[in-house]
Amino acid sequence: MTTIASTTEGEKKIATITLTIDGKKIETPKGVTVLEAALGAGIYIPTLCYDPDLKPYGACRLCVVEIDGMRGIVSSCTTPAADKMVVHTETTKVNQARRMAIELIMANHVGDCLTCAKNQQCELQKVARYLGIEQEHFDKLRKSTRILPIDKSHPAFDRDHNKCILCGRCVRACQEIAGVGAIDLAYRGYAAKVSTFGDKPIHDSVCESCGECIARCPTGALLPKRTKQATRQVKTICTYCGVGCSIYLGMRGNEIVEVQGDKESPVNKGGLCVKGRFGFDFVSHPSRLTKPLIRKEGKGKDIQVNGNFREIFREASWDEALDLVARRLNQIKEKYGADSIGVLSSAKCTNEENYLLQKFTRAVIGTNNIDHCARL
Repeated sequence: MTTIASTTEGEKKIATITLTIDGKKIETPKGVTVLEAALGAGIYIPTLCYDPDLKPYGACRLCVVEIDGMRGIVSSCTTPAADKMVVHTETTKVNQARRMAIELIMANHVGDCLTCAKNQQCELQKVARYLGIEQEHFDKLRKSTRILPIDKSHPAFDRDHNKCILCGRCVRACQEIAGVGAIDLAYRGYAAKVSTFGDKPIHDSVCESCGECIARCPTGALLPKRTKQATRQVKTICTYCGVGCSIYLGMRGNEIVEVQGDKESPVNKGGLCVKGRFGFDFVSHPSRLTKPLIRKEGKGKDIQVNGNFREIFREASWDEALDLVARRLNQIKEKYGADSIGVLSSAKCTNEENYLLQKFTRAVIGTNNIDHCARL
């Protein structure tokens, strides 16, 4: 939490403190943790359970540091930074503790990295590489023989308990951000795992499919069913409703392969709903209409389409389609009156577009027969 202090000129400024990390003096806002101060200064401290959007947890024990005047090593993600504090992140004791922690995690972790969809994007890989972990380091440890079934019940993503490192980020995201609490850490000791209530499949739980857990999972334990690697990102606005969530589309050629929320957006701050995160298949669906269609001459309304639009409709330009709509609305209004026309607006439009539509309905057509699909 940032505190405010008054200056002699009566202006307000952010209160700061000064501490030393690895011999480097750092000025940072008062109220941050040692880990946040280090990361803000470009000093890397390995961690797996930390997430800037979640409360400090201190579960992985990888972010441990030594601080002058404090006994032993402490987790930097749960230790508040103090003025004149002296922190050491690369001592023999610190690195020994980190290597022991990562070896224990990896000894119980499935090692099919080459076939894992999170390969080269896995935070566990990054930390292991940073600490110089090699095969011989944990070959001496007794590895897990427990193989848990993969939960594939959800239509959008899979859960693989065998790749879970119990960092708790998915659990905390579900509780602190989504406010749902569909999952939690269950059982004890060797049997501990992330579970739904009653250990049911995720599809049978109270999960709202927002995907906040997937966005924060550091390994391949939570993955979308479609896992193509994106080659570029395009910033845009989600089209599913009028809220205006900012998103990044992961593109591969002309295909959308993933969607990520924009954390810098003041609207959604990186959060997305189930539609915004997973509902992008329609963009490249073969049945999607990309041009206006006009009914062919002689094709009556009693003919069933049965999915084959080309038998009854022909493609047209937007100018031709809009001219036809305007002409038919005028004909209907002249013959039956303005109140014979009704207009239904869409939740996928922006608030401004819906305002224009109701203005068009009332001022141009001359009727109050307008409704919104979200209210029906």
